Amino acid sequence: MLHVEGKISDRTMTRQVLLFISVLSLSSVHGQVSYSIPEEMAKGSLVGNIAQDLGLDIKRLKSGKARIYTGDSAEYIELNKERGVLLIKDRIDRESLCGQTTPCALHFQIILENPMEFYTITVEITDVNDNIPSFEKSDVQFKISESAVIGAKFILDGAMDQDVGINGLQSYTLKPTDHFALELHNQADGNKNVEMVLKKPLDRERVEQISLILTAADGGEPQLSGTMQILITVLDANDNPPVFTQHTYKATVTEHSPKGTLVTSVSASDADHGSNSKVTYSVRNTLDDVREMFDVDEDSGEIRLIGNVDYEKTRRFQISLRASDDGGLTDSCKVIVEVVDTNDNTPNINIMSKSNVISEDAKAGTVVTMMNIQDPDSDDNGRVQCSIDENIPFLMKSTSNNFFTVVTDSDLDRERASEYNISVTCSDEGLPSLSSSVTLTLQISDVNDNAPVFERSSYEAYIIENNTPGLSIFTVKARDADWNQNARVSYILEDSSVNGVPVSSYVSVSADNGVVHSVRSFDYEQIKDFQFRVKAQDGGSPPLSSNVTVKIMIQDQNDNSPQVLYPVQTSSSLVAEMVPRSADVGYLVTKVVAVDVDSGQNAWLSYKLQKATDRALFEVGLQNGEIRTVRQVTDKDAVKQRITVVVEDNGQPSRSATVNVNVAVADSFPEVLSEFTDFTHDKEYNDNLTFYLVLALAVVSFLFITCLVVIISVKIYRWRQSRVLYHSNLPVIPYYPPRYADTLGTGTLQHVYNYEVCRTTDSRKSDCKFVRPCSQNVLIMDPSSTGTMQRMQSEKNILDETDSPIEQKPPNADWRFTQGQRPGPSGAGGPPEMAMGTGPWPNPPTEAEQLQALMAAANEVSEATATLGPGTMGLSTRYSPQFTLQHVPDYRQNVYIPGSTATLTSNPQQQQQQQQMLMQQQMAAQQQALQAQPSEASAQPEPPKAAQTPASKKKSTKKEKK
Repeated sequence: MLHVEGKISDRTMTRQVLLFISVLSLSSVHGQVSYSIPEEMAKGSLVGNIAQDLGLDIKRLKSGKARIYTGDSAEYIELNKERGVLLIKDRIDRESLCGQTTPCALHFQIILENPMEFYTITVEITDVNDNIPSFEKSDVQFKISESAVIGAKFILDGAMDQDVGINGLQSYTLKPTDHFALELHNQADGNKNVEMVLKKPLDRERVEQISLILTAADGGEPQLSGTMQILITVLDANDNPPVFTQHTYKATVTEHSPKGTLVTSVSASDADHGSNSKVTYSVRNTLDDVREMFDVDEDSGEIRLIGNVDYEKTRRFQISLRASDDGGLTDSCKVIVEVVDTNDNTPNINIMSKSNVISEDAKAGTVVTMMNIQDPDSDDNGRVQCSIDENIPFLMKSTSNNFFTVVTDSDLDRERASEYNISVTCSDEGLPSLSSSVTLTLQISDVNDNAPVFERSSYEAYIIENNTPGLSIFTVKARDADWNQNARVSYILEDSSVNGVPVSSYVSVSADNGVVHSVRSFDYEQIKDFQFRVKAQDGGSPPLSSNVTVKIMIQDQNDNSPQVLYPVQTSSSLVAEMVPRSADVGYLVTKVVAVDVDSGQNAWLSYKLQKATDRALFEVGLQNGEIRTVRQVTDKDAVKQRITVVVEDNGQPSRSATVNVNVAVADSFPEVLSEFTDFTHDKEYNDNLTFYLVLALAVVSFLFITCLVVIISVKIYRWRQSRVLYHSNLPVIPYYPPRYADTLGTGTLQHVYNYEVCRTTDSRKSDCKFVRPCSQNVLIMDPSSTGTMQRMQSEKNILDETDSPIEQKPPNADWRFTQGQRPGPSGAGGPPEMAMGTGPWPNPPTEAEQLQALMAAANEVSEATATLGPGTMGLSTRYSPQFTLQHVPDYRQNVYIPGSTATLTSNPQQQQQQQQMLMQQQMAAQQQALQAQPSEASAQPEPPKAAQTPASKKKSTKKEKK
C-alpha cells in the first residue's frame, strides 16, 4: 500500500492515494490497480502513473492501442498514452455519483491489443467537506403544554449533510439551555435521532413562548454548520403524547409497481381525549427521493406509492414518520421499504475487442473476441450465463465477473468451413429469463494444408492397338480442397521406365488438365499393358502433392492373319496325305493346324473347305481343322485329290489364310508316286499363269486408260482450236495436201490410196461441198507386184444420172487461191518432202485411227469390187466427185482439214458459176485419163471380195438397178 499526500488546489487538505495491484490468472494478462482520489479535483489532475504501476512500457501502450473501457458509465478518467498516466477528464461529485453509499469508487478497464490484454482499474472517490448541514425547515414551532413533565421529549427534525464520514453531520447544539436539553440517539443506519428534553417545568404565566436555536455541525475542516430556530408556545396541559404501535416498520414493494400501490400502514395512539387525542401523521425525511416516491395519509397513516420504483436505481427506502396530536405531543417511527427486483433488464453485450480474420492453423485457445456482459438486475435476475452455437470449434470462457472471451476450442479447417457466424447468446437466470444475442462473423484464412486428391486410388484405361500418336487416352483428375493458388493443381508424369524405355516415350500428361496422350502407336503383340505414376502438385508454398498409379491396357486389334503350322507349304517338295480306298466314313485324313498371334476372339479360328477336287468326299472340322471323309471311298474316285482349306479368325473384319492339302487315294506308295510327279509342275504352272494374267490385266488397263486420256485430250484440244478459229474473221483458203504414197504397203489393203476432200470451215453446220480424187494414178507398193496399175474411170454418166442420191454442190471459188496466198498453216510453205508427196502428216494419226481407216478402206474396196465389172478396181462412184463426206469416214489419213474455221460467204450466183467451171475442168481431166489407159484398167485382176455390210448391200442394189 502506497500513501501519497498533497494539497488539492486552494484547499488545505490532504489526499490519500491508495494503490492496490493484484494479478489474476487469466487466459490473457489481467491486473487490477486501485487509486484513491478526492472528489472535485480539477480537470487534467493526475490520478496515477498507470504505466509504472502496471509495469508497462510507454511503447506498449501505444502499440497496443491502449484505451479505457467504462461500459455504459460516464467517463471521468482519461488515459494519457504519451506519459502513461491517468488524468481527470471531468469534475467528479461524489454526492451525485454515489450519494450516501460508501465507499464510492469508479470501475473501468484498460484494453490493450496485439496481444489482447486488459486491466481493471478502481478509483475510490473520497469525500470532501463541500456540503453544509442543513435542516429541512429554517424554523419549527412547538406547542407544549405547561403540564409537560420533566423529561418530556420533543423530537426535532435532524439536519441532512450530503457528505459522509468525518465530513458528515457530527454534532448538534441547542441554545439556550434553560428549560430544554438536547439528547442524541444513534440509530442502526448511522443517523442520529435528535430529541429536545424538558428539564425544567414550563410556566406559561412566566414564559409563554420560548425561542431556541438548534445548530448542526459536521466534522470537516473547516467545520461547517447549519441552524434551525425553534419556537415553543406553551399551552395548556396535554400530558399524553401519541405512541406508534411499532418503533420500526418493514415493507416491500415490487419495482415498477403502479402508482397508488399501498406499501404499508402505520398507527399511533394518544391517551388524551378530545382534540388532544387526534393524531396526525407526516413524513419527516428531508431527502427528495423519498417524498417523490411515497405519500403518507395524515389521517389514516397509509403509505402509498406515488412514483416509479426502479430497483436498479434504489434498492431500499427508509421513511421516517412522525405522529403528533393537537397538543403538540409527537412520536416517531421508521418504515423500511425494500424494493423487490423484477427481471426487467436484458443482458447488455459489449464487444471489447474482436478479430475478423483468423488463420486456419491457429492453435486451440486463441482468443477471438473479448466482451463484457452487464445485467443491472440482482441475484438470479442479474446472474448471466453466455453460450455459443454447438458444433463449432469455439468455446466461451468467463475470465472474471461479467467478462467473457471466445476462444478456439479445436483445430480449424477452412476446407470444412471458410466462415463462421458465431452467435453468442447471454441469458440471465430470472423468471422468465431474458436474453440477448450478438452474431460474430469470423473469416478463416487458407493455409496450404491439403494435398491434391485424385478421384480414384488408381486408374485403368484401355486403348486399341495401332492407335494414332497423340491420341487422347483418358483424363486423370485431382482436386485440392484449399483455395485460390493453393488449390491450383498441375499434373506431372513421374520418371519411370517400361521395359527399359522411359515412360515419356509412351505417354504424356497435360500439366493443366491431366489429359493423358499417347506418344506412339502401340502394338498389342509387343506390349499388352504398362503402368506409370502421375503426380498432382498444388501451387502452394511449400507445394503439396500426391501420386496415383495409372495402368494402360492395350486392346487387341485383328491385325494379324492366321498362320498355318501344318501342313507345311513348300515350293520345292511335294507333301501328300494318303487315304486308303478301304477308308470308312469319318476317316481322319489330316489335321490343319494354324495359330493367330492376336488374342481373344481375334484368335478364335474356324476352318472351312474352300474348294476340293471332290467336295462330296471330304469335310473340314469347323473348330479343329480335321479333314475327314464324308463317304466311303470308291474305285471311281481320283487318286490325286487337292483340298484348299481357308482358316479364318473371328475378328472384325476377319482375316484368313489358305492352305492346300494334297491327298492321294491309293493303297500303295508307288501308285501315289506315279500320279503326283507333276504336282510341282502344275503348281508352278498355275502360279505362273496367275501372275501373267494379273500382269496382263494391269498392262491392258493401263493402256486403255492412257489411250482414253490421250483421245479426250486431243478432242478437247481440237475443239478449243476450232472454237478459236470459228470466231475469227480470217478468210478460209482450202489447202490441197501433196500426193502421199505409203511406202510400207502394210495393213488389210496392200494398196494405198490417197484422196483429197474439200469441206466447209465447220463440219458441224454444213455438208461436204466438193470431193474429188487427188490423182488418177495409184502405185501398187506391194513388193510382190511386178507392175504399175493405172486406174481410169469416167464419171460422166454418173453425173448425168437424175436419181443420184445426193446432189453435188459446186466448189467455192475462193479455193482457187494459190498455196502462198492462203493464211495460217494451210498457206505456209511446207518442207521439200511434203511437196514431193513423201513427207510426214501435218498431224500424225493415232493407232486407233489408223486401224479404223484400214478397216473402212477394206470395206469400201470390197463393196466397190462387188458392184463393178472385172476390169475395174472396185473404186467407182464412191470416190467420184458425186461422193459426199457422209460416205467417207473422217480419218486423218484420208482427209486433211484446213486450220481455219472461218466460213466464207459470197454471192450465190458467183458460187454457182465457180462450181460449174470447176466441174467442167474435172470432167475433162477424167475423160483424158480414161482414154490414155483403157487396156491397163481392164487387164487388172479382180481383187478378193470382202464381206458386205447391210448398208453396202443396199447401195450395191441401187447401182445394179441403175
